[in-house]
Amino acid sequence: MINSDYLSSLFRTRGVARAFLKPCLLYLTIAGFFVAIFSSLAVGADLAAPIFSADDYPSLSFISPRTLIWIVAQLHLYFAALILAVPVFVLVMEFIGFVRADDRYDKAAFEFIRISTRAFTVTFLLGVVFAVLLFVLYPGLTKYLGAIFRPTFIFYFLLFIFENIFLYVYRYGWERMRSPSLKKIHIGVGILLNLTGIAIMFIANAWTTFMMSPSGISPTGVFQGGVWEAMNNPLWHPMNLHRFVANIAFAGAVVGAYSAYRFLGARTDKERAHYDWMGYSANFIAIVALLPLPFAGYWLTAEIYQYSQEMGITLMGGAFGWLFIVQAVIIGALFLAANYYLWCGMSRAPGSERYTRYIKYIAFVIAACFMVWFTPHSPQMTPQEVAAIGSSYHPTLGPLGLMPAKNIAVNIMILFTFISFLLYRRANKIAIRRGAGTYKAIQAAVMVAAIINIVWLGIYYGYFTDNLYKVASSVPQVMTTLIAIVSCMVLDIYIFRGAGVVGAIRWGRVAERSQYALVLLAVSYTWLMGLMGFIRSAIRRHWHVYGVVRDGSLDAYTPTLTYATRVVSIVTIIFMVLIFIIFWIGVGRRKKEGA
Repeated sequence: MINSDYLSSLFRTRGVARAFLKPCLLYLTIAGFFVAIFSSLAVGADLAAPIFSADDYPSLSFISPRTLIWIVAQLHLYFAALILAVPVFVLVMEFIGFVRADDRYDKAAFEFIRISTRAFTVTFLLGVVFAVLLFVLYPGLTKYLGAIFRPTFIFYFLLFIFENIFLYVYRYGWERMRSPSLKKIHIGVGILLNLTGIAIMFIANAWTTFMMSPSGISPTGVFQGGVWEAMNNPLWHPMNLHRFVANIAFAGAVVGAYSAYRFLGARTDKERAHYDWMGYSANFIAIVALLPLPFAGYWLTAEIYQYSQEMGITLMGGAFGWLFIVQAVIIGALFLAANYYLWCGMSRAPGSERYTRYIKYIAFVIAACFMVWFTPHSPQMTPQEVAAIGSSYHPTLGPLGLMPAKNIAVNIMILFTFISFLLYRRANKIAIRRGAGTYKAIQAAVMVAAIINIVWLGIYYGYFTDNLYKVASSVPQVMTTLIAIVSCMVLDIYIFRGAGVVGAIRWGRVAERSQYALVLLAVSYTWLMGLMGFIRSAIRRHWHVYGVVRDGSLDAYTPTLTYATRVVSIVTIIFMVLIFIIFWIGVGRRKKEGA
C-alpha cells in the first residue's frame, strides 16, 4: 500500500510540482474555456443542414484558410499519434521488464515515455491553435458539428485532463515506484493512461468519420439521430483499427529514430550498446505493427466502397490514382528499410554468416513484390500516352495493377519480412533439440504451402470469378499469412528453446548505416501518414459533410496533386525538425541531470 508519507514526499518534490501541477492547471483552464463554448451550442436534435456561401468564410491574405488548417491539423495529428502510441508499447516493455526482472526493458521504457511527455505539451498547444482556427475560419461548420457532438466534447476534455494526470504521474512516479509492490500500482497507472488515450482517439475518429459517412441524416438533410448514431457511423470501427495500428507503427519508427540519434552521438561502448538495443526494440515494434497495417487499410477502403461507390472510385481509380502509386513506393521503401535494418543487425550475432547467403534471395522476392505493388492499372494519362500504349492500361502489365495481384504481393512481402526476422532471431543459435531438422522442414513446408495458397487464391478468385469473390478472397489470403506466421513462430520458439549459442549478441557492434535506415523509416512513416490523410479527406471533394453540408468557400475544389505533395512534404519537414529539437532538448537535460 502507498502510505501518506510517500504521497507527501512525492508531491513535495519541486520537480514534480513544476512539471506536473503547473501544466495541469494550464490545461484545465484552457479545456474549461472550450467546454464552456461548446456547452453554449444548440442541441443537435432535428438539426437542418446549413447552406454556406463564400461570405460565410473569413479570408486570409497570406495563405489559404484551408491550407493553414491542413498544416496545423496534420502537425497536431502527428504529435497526437506519438503520445497515444508510445505509452502502449512502453507499458508492454515495462511489464516484460517487471516479469523478467530485466532492467534493460525498464530503462528503455522510461526513456521512451520521456519523449511522450515532452511531446504532450506540443500536442496540446497545436490542438488549441487548431480549435481556434476552426472557430475563426470555419465558424458555420464548427457550430453545426458542435451541435451534433456536444456531449462528446465534454467527455473529450475530461478524458484529456485525466490523460494529462495519468501521464505525469506515470512519468514522474517512475523512479519512486520501482519497488515490486509499487511497480504493480505504476503499471496500473499505465493501463489507465492507455485507456484514456484510446478513448480520446475513438471520440476524435467519430468526428472525422461522420464527415465522410454521416449517419442519422434524413433524406431532406436533417440530423434526426442521437449522438451515438452519429458516432457509430459506417467508417468509425475501420478507422479506429486502422489509426490504432498505424499510430503504433509510426511511434515505433519515431522512437527508433530517437535511438539512432542517440547511437550516432554516443561516446562510449556502453551507450552504443544501449541505444542499439533500443533501436532494435523500436524497429521490432514498428515491423509488428506494419505487418497487419495493409489489411486494416484494406478493410477501411472496402467500407468506403460499401458506403459510397463514388468515394471508393475517386479514392483509387480516379484523380488520386497517382498518389496511390506514390503510397506504394513509400510502403515498399518501408519494407525494404525494415528488412535492411534486420540484415545489418545480423552482424551483431556471431555465426550469422550461415544465413547471409539467403539475404539476396529475400531481397529479390521483396523487390519483385514491390514492383507489382506499385504497378498501376489505369492511371490518368494524356491522349498521347493512351495512343502510345494503345489502351487506358498496359496490355501486359495492366493485370498487375488490379487488387488481386497487389494482395498477392503484399502478403508475400509480409511473409518474407517475417523470414528475415526468423533468420535474425536464430543467427547466433544452434538447434540441439532432437528432431530439429524435421521441424525446420515443417516450417519450410508451411511457408511454401502458404505462398502457393495465396497465389492460387489471388489468381483464381481475382481473375476468373465474379467480383464478389474477388473481394472476398482477400480474407483467406490474410488468414493464410497469419496462420503461417503464428505456426512458424511457435515452431521456432520450440526448436530453439535451450539452444546452443555461438556467441552473445554484441550490441553496439553494428554499422552506422543501419541507423540511417531507422531515420528513413521515421521519415517514410511521417510522409505516408500525411499523404493518406490528405487522400482520406479529399475524397469528400466539395463536401464538408459528405452529401449533406456542401463547402461554399473559395477553397471548394480538389487541389492539384503537385500542390498536395508539396504541402505534405513541408509538414513532414516541420514535424521532423520539431521532433529532433525535442530529442536535442532531451539529451541536453539528461546531460545536465547527469543521467
